[in-house]
Amino acid sequence: MSSNVSNSNSPADGNGACGAAANCTRPRRLVGLLLILLSVLVWAISPGRTRFAPAPVKTLPPGCPYRVADFVPSDVTEVPGIDLGTLPPVRRNHLLFRLNMEPCPCGCNTSVAACLAQHRTCSECQDLARKMLAEERASGPPAGK
Repeated sequence: MSSNVSNSNSPADGNGACGAAANCTRPRRLVGLLLILLSVLVWAISPGRTRFAPAPVKTLPPGCPYRVADFVPSDVTEVPGIDLGTLPPVRRNHLLFRLNMEPCPCGCNTSVAACLAQHRTCSECQDLARKMLAEERASGPPAGK
């Protein structure tokens, strides 16, 4: 039994989901509109970025115990008056580490290495650096070799 009436919903027959041009663009427009509304909603809800600013620098009154700055290690690689070439590389690096991390005993609030680089005549730093050099030489061969 054949009939002329078709029950299919194929787009080719003009009666399907995209049969008319207006029916085919309506879901696309709705999805586009929903995406735009969703993006506007997300933009409106998201918190603004915080704007960090450094604290204002205030001068300390004279006689304040916090007037002296904190010790900051240095990164000096050549120390005047100390012969680092006689040490193996591992011991040389260890001595440089110690010289850069040890605060200067003369009170200039720098490392021993930085004090010797800036003030070559500082006798306290020279004595301490020579003592550290002697300790590194006496410690024997480098570890791991």
